[in-house]
Amino acid sequence: MATLLYIEAAIVLALALWLIVFSFTHENVEVAPVLGEIGFALLGSAGLYVAGRGYARGKNYGRSPAVLANLIALGVAYYQIQGAFYIGAAIIIPLAVSIIYLALAIAKSENS
Repeated sequence: MATLLYIEAAIVLALALWLIVFSFTHENVEVAPVLGEIGFALLGSAGLYVAGRGYARGKNYGRSPAVLANLIALGVAYYQIQGAFYIGAAIIIPLAVSIIYLALAIAKSENS
């Protein structure tokens, strides 16, 4: 579980780095929205990393943020499908669904 969260954190960090490069290499970039997206991507990446670290250490504080972040990711995947960006959705959906399933399965097994 922690490994999947680390992978997801790396993907979101890569997205933030790509947005930084994109903002310097393309003309007519709206600065405020791109800065907001970069900020949210960096915060999301850090949050996923911390959630993964929590799972790796056997702590409970990583479960809710991991589930919430991946429910949001499913919403993002839905909009990617609507925008015909199928490759992005094909990457996000299996990762998000597997993390949500594992987080809920771990929670269920701990309460038994």
